Amino acid sequence: MTDDELITALQDADAVQYGEFELSHGGTSDYYVDKYLFETDPRCLRLIAEAFAERVDADTKLGGVALGGVPLAAATAITADVPYVIARKKAKEYGTANRIEGRLEDGEEVVIVEDIATTGQSAVDAVEALRDAGAEVNRALLVVDREEGGEELLAEHGVEMEALVTASELLDADE
Repeated sequence: MTDDELITALQDADAVQYGEFELSHGGTSDYYVDKYLFETDPRCLRLIAEAFAERVDADTKLGGVALGGVPLAAATAITADVPYVIARKKAKEYGTANRIEGRLEDGEEVVIVEDIATTGQSAVDAVEALRDAGAEVNRALLVVDREEGGEELLAEHGVEMEALVTASELLDADE
């Protein structure tokens, strides 16, 4: 897959929208990348899973960041034939009360899978939860980097971020 192929698929799924949008961190933006439109589109999901699968080893475990990273982790896990766990935003208050769902062994290497990074805080929260559970986390795979500090924040936490596309690439393609 080329970046252009993914950008075209994201555009075809109407995942890049223009207007005035409030972002999860409280800021506003004149564009929005709708993860639910690209994650529920079979073509986009397949392209993302294939691209992520090319970037992981056979002994890798994925960590899907709830909610957006979970379908990406699941699709990538099937494509790459590797296991995954789910990092919840907070421990559930019933059943097992886990923050990390799935099998995770102490010292196991986990690669974070996330949809979009703006500030990178949700990915950092997942990294910390996984590390608290005993995982080693040094990499994060993302679909879109909004280029608003996510890569730098992850780097401050010892995590290398790799995005399939940047906001600049997406926005330039629309011009």
